[in-house]
Amino acid sequence: MQNNSDIKKTPFGKIKNAELVEQMEKSYLDYAMSVIVSRALPDVRDGLKPVHRRILFAMHELGLKSNVKFRKSATVVGEVLGKYHPHGDSAVYDAMARLAQDFSVRYLLVDGQGNFGSVDGDSPAAMRYTEARMKAISEDLLADIEKDTVDFTENYDATRKEPKVLPAKVPQLLLNGSLGIAVGMATNIAPHNLKEVCNAVIEVIEKPDINIDDLMKVITGPDFPTGGIAYNSNSIKEAYMTGKGAIVIRAVAEIIENEKNNRQQIIVSEIPYQVNKSELIAKIADLVKTKKIEGISDIRDESDRNEGIRIVIDLKANAYASKILNTLYESTSLQITFHMNTVALINGIQPRLINLKDILNEFIKHRQEIIKRRTKFDLDRAQEREHILNGLKIALDQIDKIISTIRSSETKEIAHKELVKNFTLTSIQAQAILEMRLSALAGLEQKKIFEELEQIRKTIMDLISILESKEKILEIIKTEQNEMIAKYGDARRTKISNQQIGKFSAEDLIPNKEVIVALTKSGYIKRMTVDTFKAQKRGGKGIVGISLKDKDNILQLVYTFSHNCVYFFTNKGRVFVSKVYDIPEVSRTAKGQAIVNIIQISSEEKITAILSPTIDKKSINYIFMATKNGVIKKTDLEKYNNIRKTGIIAIGLKNNDLLRFVKMTSGEDNVLLVTVKGQGIYFNENQLRPMGRSASGVRGIKIREGDEVCSMDIVKNESLKDSNLLTVLEKGYGKRTIISKFFRVQNRGGVGVRVSKVNLKVGTIIKSLVTTKDTGDIVMISTKGTTIRTPINKIKRLGRDTMGVKLMRILSGESVSSVEYIPENIIEEAKKEVNLEMIDNNEVMQKKSVTEKKTENVLQQDVKIDILANKNSDKMVAKNIEKTEITNLDENNKNPQEVLKDINNNDLFVTKVINQGSVSDAHQKKLTNTEKDNGNLSGFTTKEV
Repeated sequence: MQNNSDIKKTPFGKIKNAELVEQMEKSYLDYAMSVIVSRALPDVRDGLKPVHRRILFAMHELGLKSNVKFRKSATVVGEVLGKYHPHGDSAVYDAMARLAQDFSVRYLLVDGQGNFGSVDGDSPAAMRYTEARMKAISEDLLADIEKDTVDFTENYDATRKEPKVLPAKVPQLLLNGSLGIAVGMATNIAPHNLKEVCNAVIEVIEKPDINIDDLMKVITGPDFPTGGIAYNSNSIKEAYMTGKGAIVIRAVAEIIENEKNNRQQIIVSEIPYQVNKSELIAKIADLVKTKKIEGISDIRDESDRNEGIRIVIDLKANAYASKILNTLYESTSLQITFHMNTVALINGIQPRLINLKDILNEFIKHRQEIIKRRTKFDLDRAQEREHILNGLKIALDQIDKIISTIRSSETKEIAHKELVKNFTLTSIQAQAILEMRLSALAGLEQKKIFEELEQIRKTIMDLISILESKEKILEIIKTEQNEMIAKYGDARRTKISNQQIGKFSAEDLIPNKEVIVALTKSGYIKRMTVDTFKAQKRGGKGIVGISLKDKDNILQLVYTFSHNCVYFFTNKGRVFVSKVYDIPEVSRTAKGQAIVNIIQISSEEKITAILSPTIDKKSINYIFMATKNGVIKKTDLEKYNNIRKTGIIAIGLKNNDLLRFVKMTSGEDNVLLVTVKGQGIYFNENQLRPMGRSASGVRGIKIREGDEVCSMDIVKNESLKDSNLLTVLEKGYGKRTIISKFFRVQNRGGVGVRVSKVNLKVGTIIKSLVTTKDTGDIVMISTKGTTIRTPINKIKRLGRDTMGVKLMRILSGESVSSVEYIPENIIEEAKKEVNLEMIDNNEVMQKKSVTEKKTENVLQQDVKIDILANKNSDKMVAKNIEKTEITNLDENNKNPQEVLKDINNNDLFVTKVINQGSVSDAHQKKLTNTEKDNGNLSGFTTKEV
């Protein structure tokens, strides 16, 4: 009960006191329900939002059918605003224009004449210029609305009635979809093909218990007006089953050969739904401009009204078309994800998340109600007509008496009463007799009346039988659906694929070249050509091989070919797979790409081992694994043939163990395990049997406290006598040890023997690997990204209980991070004496003479340095320094670098250049050994010999 004390009288009227929280809750709830029911969400029965329903009904009231002339859009908008939709005119016009855009809706509901916008994002012309009328399919949405088939409600000012829902002969919600944002909820429904949807309605009628899987045999997926390709049927199935799901759509693109210049082109003929073509082209151009995509020379929009969309992307010579296309898919809206969220109003008031079958069932219920009400309406009219025809028959049977009665009556009213009184007629029948024309008395006209009466009685029987039989109503719905298919059915525009779209044959498009795959500990990966690394002498300082993030280290290098697969094993014992060519090929100094963009690895996992079958695949039968704690396992390679994108289990781990090493074996090979603190064990792999993928394995080496396995490698029986164990330690020391001489085969599970001395000077073991013969090179990378490649035959052979020789100079705070062996017999590399090697950002400059070498592309201006080297002396001099300013070679212009020179066997290596370094202050100062080692140029004089 309201308290009068809560109401106060003021000069402005009565003011009621109320709790702010309660009032806000009530007002916001009222607002939310208004938006949900009356603005943003479609009705599941006719698939329309209120504004669209009002537009179509207003056009129906104006008589703007598909076969009449166009009327100004302003006329329709004014009709809608004035009678049904009290909102802004632009909102109504934009809603109507969308119904006339063939790139926005799958089946046009409005037939527009004039500029109604474009796929480039152009706005429609002003409503005073454009004209519109209904499409034929809209007439079927409104069919029988005059037969009391739907309920009407008062409009906003209670001056007229408007329908709550349209009769809708087709499931409009699925045909054109819907997009709307309400309060606390939203909807996003994809359009579909009319043939498939109508056939699905028939299927549900015939098989009420049909499941989503069977429905998807009829409705294979969305059918977008702009075409494209939708893939991953599992996501589509999820959307159809739950009402929610992410569907990936890709543009239709093909790679062709341009006959004029023999270069390839990418032709885009269809784009994903709701993608702005102009913005798409601008995005591609921006990617090319910022060099995020390389290999594109030109891009043109050749689209027109007749041919449709045609975007031409010209490629440069030798560009990899498939990789460029895949990059475009990844970086632009040539590929999008359509997030299905099927929220609609049930019975016009209840918002609900519904699935595919729910939509079809609700539509069938709606049509059942429409047909019942239409049949009842037709039955009432037929019975009324029958009643009149019965009266006319009575009159014709007694025509003379009827005429006499009428003639004897003074007035029409008296005649009416006399007919009712004397011939047992109803008032309606008497009125019909009085209004009957004399021509009806002709014999032929009488026959027509009798035939009509007979026909109307048959119609009444049919209508009654329809109302009494649910089966007949459902048959009518099926017939209507077949009629809709015959009238509006068309071919599907969007293709559905279960496989990855745009997948081209890499073997045809990408050269199968030698590459090195590099992976960092923080998860960055990249692919580089073998030519990136040039062989250097032992003890060299190396070149800047890989640009790393702060505190990042190289995990592993793998030598392989572009067409091979790379297997990624994680510390949690799972394995993923990727094609080598799917790993981005970048420059030597680029950081590469995050591994999470290549495989679907979780945030808790890290890649600890990668491998790639390269040479003589037929001899490889097993995957051999070793963990941090010395557990080993052997599994048949075939167990890894079908690896899902989400990965599979490679080994079952126990006691917080981690998978560290993975190799491929033939089943008869020997295995060498090495620990960080210098222990190693050598055994034959036939000591353990093959196990399943999820098995945990057995002990390989007994680990002492504080130690762990740091390396595992395989020794082939056929190459045992030529095999050496190459051991590289933390501080750049290393050696080769003859395996057959210093190692004997032991039983697995023991503590093993000493492999190398380990102390503060040399550090712990970084990696031990098996090499064969004296050919090939090793590539070493430091924790700061410096790379050196050294011929294997320059590394000394020493015993097990030694620490080795210096292989790589290590600066303060730096250590060896990664080591990889590259056999010589698979590296095609020119062999010639090197005098001077200048390393630029992305390419290696050609070797030139030691004397009078002009350092092009290194100095901002021409700089000429004449260097004389004495093979038997540590002294090095320079003369004729003509310019003094030296520029930075680092592509990121960040870390200062130094000009370093080293003479070894008459070879001179220039590896780094200091930023803005100067030798102008160097006159009259000698270069000491310390200065030389630090790369200091200040010791040079301009005249010294």
